[in-house]
Amino acid sequence: MARRRKGRDISGWVVIDKPAGPTSTAVVNKVRWAFDARKAGHAGTLDPEATGVLAIALGEATKTVPFITDALKAYEFTVRLGAATNTDDAEGEVIATSDLRPDEATIKEALNGFVGDIEQVPPQFSAVKIDGERAYKRARDGEEMEIAARPLFVQSLILLDRPDADHVTLEMVCGKGGYVRSIARDLGDVLGCKGHVRELRRTWSGPFDAADAVTLAQVEEMAKSPELDAHLGPLELGLADLPQVTASTEGAQKLRNGNPGMVFATDVEYGDECWAAHDGQAVAVGTYKAGELHPSRVFNTAS
Repeated sequence: MARRRKGRDISGWVVIDKPAGPTSTAVVNKVRWAFDARKAGHAGTLDPEATGVLAIALGEATKTVPFITDALKAYEFTVRLGAATNTDDAEGEVIATSDLRPDEATIKEALNGFVGDIEQVPPQFSAVKIDGERAYKRARDGEEMEIAARPLFVQSLILLDRPDADHVTLEMVCGKGGYVRSIARDLGDVLGCKGHVRELRRTWSGPFDAADAVTLAQVEEMAKSPELDAHLGPLELGLADLPQVTASTEGAQKLRNGNPGMVFATDVEYGDECWAAHDGQAVAVGTYKAGELHPSRVFNTAS
């Protein structure tokens, strides 16, 4: 029999304004401890030196993580022109330099080539798996790997500022799996001047915005208190991009047992993925078929 994990049965989303330094996993562990939560997970890793929105799901909200992971995200980042590093950020060793500094018009034109459906090669120091092993582990051993390009949707990539000849500040809105470090590296290559990320901040992720986030220091100060619980949003936030239907009382009971249940829908078509609510609570996510929801995920939050 599996051992039951200690902690509270608490569900919902908390948005952390991650500081530079800790890993995303370390932040999740700190938040789970502070809320005394039984289960926690995050929706999209940030590099240790990156800051900004890290959306953390507790309890049943962890079942909605894939919908946030797939959502659009926005990043503001500063690219240092004139130098490439082995990590594609400021933490790595400089491996190439250039005296070339393109003008603003040239940079803006180059950015257009990174918008839309593009192919992107992840950094050597990344968490992608190569023959079953994380790339960063092999890179630390001095191995240089051929990493296959991956598709990425970039909705927009714009120049925000040119504080000096050596730096540009950009904003990117992209889909799942984007590496900002790769954008900086590839932009530097296209411009012929080399480049790497100097600073990186995620400003929003799906429905979660940095303006609504709580800092890790605040979480530690309010740990295991009612004041901290006030910063926990409902798990339904993780379903913001899906259409909603309403389950009947009988339908909700069937859905909670993992069976198709009756729902009332307006702007949903046959075969659409959606989520069902009953008495203000999410019951399940599934596929709509002729007045019924066929569940793929069920939420056990009914009191």
